Amino acid sequence: MGFFDKLFGKNKKKEETIIEEVEKQEEEKLQEEEKNNEKIIDEKKEIEEKEIIINKREDIIKEKIEKESVEKNEGFFASLKEKLFRTREGLFGKIKNIFSGRTVIDEELYEELEDLLIQSDIGMDMTVKIVNALEKEVKSRGIKDPTEIYSILKEVMSRFLIDGDNELDIREGELNVILVVGVNGVGKTTTIGKVAKKLKNSGKKVIIGAADTFRAAAVEQLEEWGKRANVEVIKKEEGSDPGAVVFDTIQVGLDKKADVVIIDTAGRLHNKNNLMKELEKINNIIIKKLGHSRYESILVIDGTTGQNGLVQAKVFNEATRLTGFIVTKLDGTAKGGIVFSISEEIKKPIKYIGVGEKIDDLREFNTKDYIEAIFD
Repeated sequence: MGFFDKLFGKNKKKEETIIEEVEKQEEEKLQEEEKNNEKIIDEKKEIEEKEIIINKREDIIKEKIEKESVEKNEGFFASLKEKLFRTREGLFGKIKNIFSGRTVIDEELYEELEDLLIQSDIGMDMTVKIVNALEKEVKSRGIKDPTEIYSILKEVMSRFLIDGDNELDIREGELNVILVVGVNGVGKTTTIGKVAKKLKNSGKKVIIGAADTFRAAAVEQLEEWGKRANVEVIKKEEGSDPGAVVFDTIQVGLDKKADVVIIDTAGRLHNKNNLMKELEKINNIIIKKLGHSRYESILVIDGTTGQNGLVQAKVFNEATRLTGFIVTKLDGTAKGGIVFSISEEIKKPIKYIGVGEKIDDLREFNTKDYIEAIFD
């Protein structure tokens, strides 16, 4: 074999060796890629399986939460029905009975209904509005069976309750003021304490101002509630200027970056002029300190006082810019019609209703729940 043959033979062998190595490397590379792809597929599959498990867990948790929420609401509603037992079984039990056992819808039926509504503390004007609206509704629907009227009455009466703005207007990032007014004995001080505790429990920083300086018991009660709710109470000695307490309370609230300031004010109706002057002064202090007039002014009314509560509402509504009401002691009356009178006459929403002594017995007012609780 010649030199060139040997040379080319060696080069050819070397070339084949190189090609074999390259092919081997490529094959190994392909195998590695396949392994990686399989690994990726396995990891993806594992992730998908984990996601399925997580989603199932989330669905189970969501279902559990929804179930607990429904049970809680059902329990809350059932509790409200129990609390309003006297009203439901008293007045509205009697109203329901007048529609049963009758064969015709006549004037006598409506007159009997009027009498019962007036007895319920709804008042003459409110009663006339309700009965007139009911008669129109019965005629427009062509109702002939008296037993069907009760459910229509339920719809009609619900329309006379202000539905909306029932929650306190509490805004984030600023000091919110709740001015609370009401005569002695309506449960004003206790209600303030309960509202403060509710707000505190919801994570708000709350300060109470004891501006009812002419009644020592009010300050002592507020201090006790302050301890229970772990909130600060601003006070001065008995007989001090209420306006000064209001000023100091708001200033402390601003300095300490509080979320809510609740101010307890006196309510002495025996001198309407003095009441109006005092509340006007307090309102001016609040507006000046806040720089705006956007604050809650709530009147507390005893639900057992009947039409006297409506008189109070009218007087206080003249004296101050009321934004709503809290009606207390509704668990202790078989009437409860004052709720409708106040809502319709003053055109302000009911924020809370009191149906017992416990803190949870101060309920956020909901028209639908209230109507169902007293009519069912």
